[in-house]
Amino acid sequence: MTNKIAIALLLLIVATFAVDQIWLGGTLPLLAAKTMAQFIEYLSFWR
Repeated sequence: MTNKIAIALLLLIVATFAVDQIWLGGTLPLLAAKTMAQFIEYLSFWR
């Protein structure tokens, strides 16, 4: 991954969270954390 791609991805992620915070109520971080917890529980089944 080049530096340009990494910076572009970082800006895209920051912009997504900023838009969520400003216009959508700021629930994206909580949703992402819940989804990640469910995914980890799903993966632990396969262990």
